Amino acid sequence: MDTEQSFNTDLAIEAVEVKELLEATPRDEMSGVETTTSEEEGVTISRVSIKTPAAEKAMNKAMGNYVNIEAAGLRDKDTELQDRVTEIVARELKELAGFNDQMELLVVGLGNWNVTPDSIGPKVVEDLVITRHLLQLVPDRLGPGFRSMAGMAPGVMGITGMETAEIIKGVVEQLKPSMILAIDALSARNLDRLNTTVQIADNGISPGSGVGNKRMGINEQTMGVPVIAMGVPTVVDAVTIVSDVLSKFDGSSNNQQNQNTDYNKFRLINETLSPYGGASNKLMVTPKEVDSFADDISEVLAGSINAAVHPRVSEEGSHKYL
Repeated sequence: MDTEQSFNTDLAIEAVEVKELLEATPRDEMSGVETTTSEEEGVTISRVSIKTPAAEKAMNKAMGNYVNIEAAGLRDKDTELQDRVTEIVARELKELAGFNDQMELLVVGLGNWNVTPDSIGPKVVEDLVITRHLLQLVPDRLGPGFRSMAGMAPGVMGITGMETAEIIKGVVEQLKPSMILAIDALSARNLDRLNTTVQIADNGISPGSGVGNKRMGINEQTMGVPVIAMGVPTVVDAVTIVSDVLSKFDGSSNNQQNQNTDYNKFRLINETLSPYGGASNKLMVTPKEVDSFADDISEVLAGSINAAVHPRVSEEGSHKYL
């Protein structure tokens, strides 16, 4: 069975989990994938490193390093947990990106601000401590402890009529940043990870890939500067949900012996749901509380970015600037 067809996820840790479940990936391909997991006071931190072209193909994920920070309690409006996750995300982002005082950072909030599950990127940009213009015009008034950060929310092709990556590239050519931080809503395979997991990656992002609407990549190859990607899953493919439920109901398992059965089941479900989306325009599911979730997780992301980029925000606390 083509595993790329059997599940849809932007999360590297889920790609690893599915490959291990299928028990169908050759050892030489999996040898190029390294994973570690740790726990910190109710927060699970998973690190996935994809090191070889064979592993990249097997995982259907670009080579690079991925960090997943997961806390189920984020759905419960636990402010102490939100603060703890903000600190952990800031620490992991700082470590992966290697921010310094000489950098010129451009933060790009990807997504459609008119569609709540896809509005994470623009919402985060609204809460950032943007400083590029102040450092250029009134640096003395800003004070120490702040680095150069610009932000933009370029929208989506359906609004602008332009490829998002082309808009960003035009801005990059004018601003000449030393690094891009791209933020986007993601898709997950597991419902438990919706609005509870933050993924950070050092290899850029392909907007819309998780919902079958892959656009031009935003990465170092296309932009000419390093691109760090951050995102939170807000949707799950309906076909995946139904397939998982049926597998549990009839007692089947996704191993090598049952791959043909699982593939036929997946294809039948996909055909049944085709009037509502189909293979080229997938039917995605999101929780009814998505408005509240989007606001809460956007604050966590914005707070972590502010703290990771600006030493003064880190010292004084990110909530002072939200």
